[in-house]
Amino acid sequence: MTEDTRYFISSAPLSPERAAEAIRCHWGIESMHWVLDVIFKEDLSRLRRGHGAQNMALVRRLAFNIVRAGRGKRSIKTARKAAGWNPDFLAALILPPR
Repeated sequence: MTEDTRYFISSAPLSPERAAEAIRCHWGIESMHWVLDVIFKEDLSRLRRGHGAQNMALVRRLAFNIVRAGRGKRSIKTARKAAGWNPDFLAALILPPR
């Protein structure tokens, strides 16, 4: 087992509990960005002009949340691929249950 020590600097007067909560929220956001970068290849996007980059970022986050909510025991990567290959699985993700 390894132990990692991290130090965080803040000018905000936070209690230890509030600081721990803020740090956990930060890492939750970083985790989502990692998935968007690695699974959805967001960093490879060539969109730079107009509203295209913002629109695609919104679409990626929407797709991420839909896949995450309906993936069951699959990984996000596997569920995303399954949605692309299997129209029935895609329909199950985006349509309300009957």
